[in-house]
Amino acid sequence: MDGIRFIVDEKGKKTAVIIDLEKYGEVWEDFYDYLTCLERENEPTVSLDETEKELGQVRKRNKVKAR
Repeated sequence: MDGIRFIVDEKGKKTAVIIDLEKYGEVWEDFYDYLTCLERENEPTVSLDETEKELGQVRKRNKVKAR
């Protein structure tokens, strides 16, 4: 496939890939986002209320006004 090259070990097993980001950058971003989601799927969730409360505390500490 043009723009995709595989690196193989001495047995011919694919071990890595080189992707032309000029050609496939958008697809790579989607793939990377998917991998990030998989990596984080077992992390605990935080509610919107908790997040807003934490942001409010950070703003107070940094004296930053909400928009």
